[in-house]
Parts: sequence; structure tokens; C-alpha cells
Amino acid sequence: MSAGTEGAVRVERAPSRGGNRGLYGSDAGANTLLSGTAEAVGTFVLVLAGTATAAAGVVAQPVPYDLLAVVLAFGLALAALAAALGHVSGCHLNPAVTLGLAVTRRFPWRAVPVYVACQLAGAVMASLAVWAFYGERAREAFGLAATVPAPGVGDARALLVEAVITFVLVLVVISVATDERAPAAAAPLAVGATLAVCVAVAAPLTGGAVNPARAFGPALVSGTWDSFWVYLVGPLVGGVLAALLYDRVLGRAEAPSGD
Repeated sequence: MSAGTEGAVRVERAPSRGGNRGLYGSDAGANTLLSGTAEAVGTFVLVLAGTATAAAGVVAQPVPYDLLAVVLAFGLALAALAAALGHVSGCHLNPAVTLGLAVTRRFPWRAVPVYVACQLAGAVMASLAVWAFYGERAREAFGLAATVPAPGVGDARALLVEAVITFVLVLVVISVATDERAPAAAAPLAVGATLAVCVAVAAPLTGGAVNPARAFGPALVSGTWDSFWVYLVGPLVGGVLAALLYDRVLGRAEAPSGD
């Protein structure tokens, strides 16, 4: 192989910076309307899976589920959706992911409002569905699985928790779903497993939103706005920091050549 060919191959497999290659090889922003629809549907399924499972664990009698079921519901849903919709919209399903990609020029700013609006709409529809499934008790006594800090957990600590866990999630998403050096087949499982771990870590403290849209849907439909700013600011800050770290530092590393 010639030196010129080697250089071409290495450029092709390097992390995509500033181009239109989105998550999971999607053509980011190519058709904003259709991609936004996929984001709305995907966020609906993700939020429905996790919050309906959480509602069942509290409202249904006898209680069929525990925290582990909720963790698995969120993680498995994201893994399935990444495999099913990743090539369509990039399967962001989270404003923190969308903003992080935009800040690092991996996603067009013009498409950000559409994506975020669709993600929020999907989450609201999911919460309405949970309300319809489990009735008024799920809304009045459980807030449709709205995320609020646990007793004794102040806003500052909740903010830190949400920022850190979202940092972890977005770092994994960007590393496995945008860098061509990462094995593509592993990406959906990796992001699903990471979300499951993040929810497991944070749920006893903050409810484990990891996603402003996931927090917004139940908050709007149930009217539970306690400390909502934490679930907006924390994930967005964590997501942007993770995207910048990978783009400016980790993504520039070259694997050892073995020579």
C-alpha cells in the first residue's frame, strides 16, 4: 500500500469533526422534518418504557417491579432504539446529546430547535400515555415518575449528580457512535448499558433523569416542577463538557500502530 493510500485510509477512519456525519452514521440534518419525527417517536418510546415501568412498580398491585426493572427498561429501550433509528436521525432522544454535538460541530445548529422540540413533544406524549395506562393515581400520588431530588438531597448535590451521569452517557454516545474507529455493531449496546448504569447510580438521589426531555414530560403533565432547573442545567452542562472533552482531547488520540 502506498503512503498516499495509507494517509487516505487514516483520514477516512479518523473522528469526524465539523462534517455532517451524525451518530450511528446518520446524515445529520439532511432531512430535518423526517429526522425530527424519528426523534419524537424514539423519545416517546424511551420515556414510556422507563416511566411506565416505574409507575407499575408503585401503582400496580401486587407490586411487580423494582428499581432494577426500571434501570433495565431504560437501558434496553435505548439500545433497541439506537439500533432501529440511529441511521435515521442519529437517535439523540436527549437535548443534552443534541447540544453537545452542535457545540462540537458534529450537528447543524439550524436543526437543534427542531430536534429539541420533537424530543420534548415525544416525552410529553409518553407521560400522557402513562397517565392513560395507570390512571389518576399515577399522576396524583407518583407524578408520572417525575424526577425530584430525594429527601435530604439539596439542589446543589442533585445538580452535580445529574451533570456527572449525563457527562458519562454523552461521552460514551459520542465516542462509540461518531468515531469510525469504534466498532459500529457495539454502539447500541454500549449506549444502552451506559444509560442503565447511570440511572442505577442516580435514581436513589435524583430519580436519574440524565435527560431534560425525560424530566420535562412527567413534570408538565403532572405539574411536578420541584427543582426542575436541576434537570435542565445539570444534563446540558454535563453533555457539553463530555462532547468537548472527546472532541478536543480523547478523540484525537491514535491507537498504537503495533510496529
